[in-house]
Amino acid sequence: MKRFLSIFMIMMVVSFFQPMNDVAAYGWGFKQSKEGKPPEFGIYEKIIDKYRTLYIGNTDEKEIYFTFDQGYEAGYTEKVLDVLKKYDVPATFFVTGHYVKEEPELIKRMVKDGHQIGNHSYHHKDFTKISKDEMYEDIEKLDKAVEKITGEKQLVYLRPPKGTFNEKSLQWAEERGYIHVFWSLAYKDWERDKTEGWKYSYDKMMQQVHPGAIVLLHTVSKDNAEALEHVIEKLQKEGYTFKDLDDLMIQQFIDTTLF
Repeated sequence: MKRFLSIFMIMMVVSFFQPMNDVAAYGWGFKQSKEGKPPEFGIYEKIIDKYRTLYIGNTDEKEIYFTFDQGYEAGYTEKVLDVLKKYDVPATFFVTGHYVKEEPELIKRMVKDGHQIGNHSYHHKDFTKISKDEMYEDIEKLDKAVEKITGEKQLVYLRPPKGTFNEKSLQWAEERGYIHVFWSLAYKDWERDKTEGWKYSYDKMMQQVHPGAIVLLHTVSKDNAEALEHVIEKLQKEGYTFKDLDDLMIQQFIDTTLF
């Protein structure tokens, strides 16, 4: 009997310390694509496909979705908005609480120009390290801050800080009506003081471009701001069109045959 109890206790301890699939934390990433081919997302694809997420569009269609992460302003967003307006290209700007607080006029212009505002969390917290209530409090605080400026109610699209997620954070967001948005094209462009010139940014994007790409860029990069016009012109010549996330959301989550 004592031996049985000992074995039982050992099994309980081992079971207690086994990692649960829904709490393991992941950092979104993939091997960069080349030659117009979409990247492979490996195990991440199986995990996030259980939930309402966007990370790539239709790879049979030459469509591009521009998204920008806005943690703070470095003086280049105006230029980005000017270029987008010039070429009538839609985009989604994922903003933090700091950005909303410091840059209300830019937020207003984004909306006025027809762009979408996405939720990048108020405090840029790691959703995998906080409770459900803390996560809701954080993202709803951001929603309310944006609403005060734009009049828009709950934001639909949510990009987790640093692309970190787990099954719980995906589930919690979905329960609250949010759609997680990841990406299929990105490069290391968030270091404000590191510049390589617009051609560097241009090459980084064009080397990875593929049909259905959700592009992640940071507007703190001067290189991005100066390269954007060249990228758009080149993609247009190659037959690409530019869509917003609502178009992709409808494609992936709404059965249009019902209408």
